[in-house]
Amino acid sequence: MKGSILFLLSVGISAMVSAEIKDPVATEVWEPVPSKITTAGNGAPPSDAIVLFDGSGVSEWKSQRDRGGAKWKVDNGNLTVVPGTGGILTTRTFGDIQLHIEWSSPTVIVGEGQGRGNSGVFLQERYEVQILDSFVSKTYSNG
Repeated sequence: MKGSILFLLSVGISAMVSAEIKDPVATEVWEPVPSKITTAGNGAPPSDAIVLFDGSGVSEWKSQRDRGGAKWKVDNGNLTVVPGTGGILTTRTFGDIQLHIEWSSPTVIVGEGQGRGNSGVFLQERYEVQILDSFVSKTYSNG
């Protein structure tokens, strides 16, 4: 008896949710109104961008290992991993983002598959957007 009451209750809730979804007003969101974003059109970042690396320093970054200063090197406007120093994290925390990265593979390609130009961007220290040099390189296809 108890099971049938729960079943009827859940069917009733499903019917109410289905009826709500058919009304487009139920899913419309009008506030907050997003601010207008402008671009200079000359390669400059959008007006709402927070630039985390401008080619001159690592002040927006910290070491993932010890949370101290980032130990990667800045050379000729590029940020380069120093082998053995580990990953880096932003000094700020973010919620919603639009991510723009510029990345290049090593000049001298050494290795195959995951061993050549393998990097990534972690979101929330959990989810990784893999950046992998796979050009003319055999690697697994489901990664």
